[in-house]
Amino acid sequence: MNSNYYCVIMAGGIGSRFWPLSTTDRPKQFLDILNVGKSLLQQTFDRFTRILPPENIIIVTNDRYTDLVLEQLPALKKEQVLGEPMRRNTAPCIAYANYKILKQNPEAQIVVAPSDHVIEKEDAFIDVLKKGLEYVHHNDVLLTLGIQPGRPETGYGYIQVNGSNEKIVLNESFREVKTFTEKPDHKMAKVFYESGDFFWNSGMFFWSLKTIMNAFQKYLPEVDSLFQEGMDKYYTPDEQDFIDQTYPSCRNISIDYGVMEKADNVHVLCSDFGWSDLGTWGSLYDRLNKDEKNNVVVGDSVFNYDNSNCLINVPNNKVVVVQGLDDYIVVESDNTLLICKKQDEQKIKNFVNDVKMKKGEGYI
Repeated sequence: MNSNYYCVIMAGGIGSRFWPLSTTDRPKQFLDILNVGKSLLQQTFDRFTRILPPENIIIVTNDRYTDLVLEQLPALKKEQVLGEPMRRNTAPCIAYANYKILKQNPEAQIVVAPSDHVIEKEDAFIDVLKKGLEYVHHNDVLLTLGIQPGRPETGYGYIQVNGSNEKIVLNESFREVKTFTEKPDHKMAKVFYESGDFFWNSGMFFWSLKTIMNAFQKYLPEVDSLFQEGMDKYYTPDEQDFIDQTYPSCRNISIDYGVMEKADNVHVLCSDFGWSDLGTWGSLYDRLNKDEKNNVVVGDSVFNYDNSNCLINVPNNKVVVVQGLDDYIVVESDNTLLICKKQDEQKIKNFVNDVKMKKGEGYI
């Protein structure tokens, strides 16, 4: 394993789109939502330990989840878990991790990844990781992973690449980025899909520490300078107090908007390794095994009558009878039951807000 390779896993999201299974106390990254015996965070951690030592992995999360991370990943030391006192998007959490890594290894090459993505072809993914880290070791670039689109998806951002699509070899070809585009409507997503030079934006990045720190100093100097002030605090008992005092002054901004869309040295590795941003109940439904009527049923005591195209997720030993539904989500967790049309799942965030206002924090 290369001791200069580091990984930053972003694990601070609340995951409200998977409510009521995902709650503020235990968001989706800490759940075995795929029913495989490990949480999404544990699966992500295990992937990266195949190419770099566990001590070179940093988890950035909300400070309320620090103990939960350490419970699920006992191989980590406490100083490897960075607790944010409030949500400030991805740029500040990456800046914080940069300075932690700087104190250990100024020659680091870094991969940054979310904690809750699904990877089907893990061996292909590992090969892509190795190529990406090697590429940023030899090139002064900010590298992102673009995923070959399998459909005109409106739920992902897109990356347009320079050069002819005909010459692209998936998991091999590096290209300069031409444009970043936010989530399109269906008509535009169809244009992107059919053009051949647009890839899904995976939200995974590679860079050398020197390159990303130069980018912060150029494009987000006000964010960089805040964390630079803590150089004598990192890996000391004063670190958390410094972070708690710093974050309220920090700009709320994503790494995509703050750096990637502005920089002129952004490249993309065009890839396909069975990637999915597991963002909704619908995306989970698409990935799980179905019965003869296209139902996904999680729970060992579900009585399923005349249902089709449904996702039913309830605790084991919870007797649940469901009859006559088509294309519905049925999820029960603790003291909360959700019954929602699959096509209306984008309304779940509204449901969560209404429940919070009328019933309080205990239900979310």
